[in-house]
Amino acid sequence: MIAYLWIKAFHLVFVVTWFAGLFYLPRLFVYHAMCDDTISEARFRIMERKLYYGIMMPSIALTIGLGLWLVALRGHAWLTQTTWLHVKLAIVVALVAYHFYLGQLRKAFAAGRNRHGHVFYRWLNEAPVLALIAVVVLAVVKPWTV
Repeated sequence: MIAYLWIKAFHLVFVVTWFAGLFYLPRLFVYHAMCDDTISEARFRIMERKLYYGIMMPSIALTIGLGLWLVALRGHAWLTQTTWLHVKLAIVVALVAYHFYLGQLRKAFAAGRNRHGHVFYRWLNEAPVLALIAVVVLAVVKPWTV
């Protein structure tokens, strides 16, 4: 049980760091889309690359790895009897897709091929907020528990 709690604690730490990136990268895109000088553009490219590869990629890997470890420790029966977990995992899959979509947008900025304005990125920045609310409610309240 002690090992489970340590794994869960570090899982939550990396969820927080991953979400920090999911919140901040689209915000950088907002400012990047609004800038019009080469010095600022170069600065944003560096910031976006370091955030994505230095913080977000390790965080997503550790979040998923530790989450899978937690599920494995609980056992197959637990996985099949918890509807709330299935919904939470579906949201996590959507967040993973969102994460890699942000990576594609980052590559487009780096190559000078951004096709979106700052308003698009402002709206894009709201998606992880809704997902975070849903995931926290599901993990804490555990509705539909058998």
